[in-house]
Amino acid sequence: MKIDVLTIFPEFFTQVFDFGIIRRAKLAGIVEINIHDIREFATDKHKMVDDRPFGGGDGMVLKPEPIFAAIESLLGTTNRDEYADDLKVVLLTPQGTPLKQRLVQDLADTSKHLVLICGRYEGVDERVNEALVTDEISIGDYVLSGGEPAVVVLVDSIVRLLPNALGSETSAENDSFSDGLLDYPHYTRPAEFRGMKVPELLLNGNHAEIEKWRREKALEKTRSIRKDLLEGANGEM
Repeated sequence: MKIDVLTIFPEFFTQVFDFGIIRRAKLAGIVEINIHDIREFATDKHKMVDDRPFGGGDGMVLKPEPIFAAIESLLGTTNRDEYADDLKVVLLTPQGTPLKQRLVQDLADTSKHLVLICGRYEGVDERVNEALVTDEISIGDYVLSGGEPAVVVLVDSIVRLLPNALGSETSAENDSFSDGLLDYPHYTRPAEFRGMKVPELLLNGNHAEIEKWRREKALEKTRSIRKDLLEGANGEM
């Protein structure tokens, strides 16, 4: 997968993708991540990328010209009808579709090229959405200073689902939300620590019983913390 990030703060990403799973995926050629400074596509001498909103109001709005120029430079077109089927141009914005595991999985399965636009200030000129953007995504019902942290969340969630990105092929399948439930409790050595013991069942090697226990604990935790998720978990309550 190729990921291009458009931002006015490229320094934000200096090292953030150089750790853990994303770093290994980059080194293995599973993902390519490029950071592009939107200011480099501004044509005026001051490299202006924002301006006051028409109609008045607080704050500034990202201008369309540099973003259109950046997209044309990357894709060779600013016509959405000419985009490849496996290309997504995503704007990270509080107004977007909430980021859920199903959406992450869909992006990982169907996209070969992602262009991620980091919103900033009061937002992005709506003509960018109308002409260029295929998807608007929000990582939660709150407002950040810009889309850069949201891009990190999105990239991390997608890359770990790419084939061979994780050490275990089943690791992602057992994550929270992968089956609609929160994850079950995990334990490791020592079997007893400060008087707290690992459940005996996990030590007996009976994999059928262990799987049953894990499912029960996942349901129990989801029922306690995120009961709303149970509606999509095979109807189990």
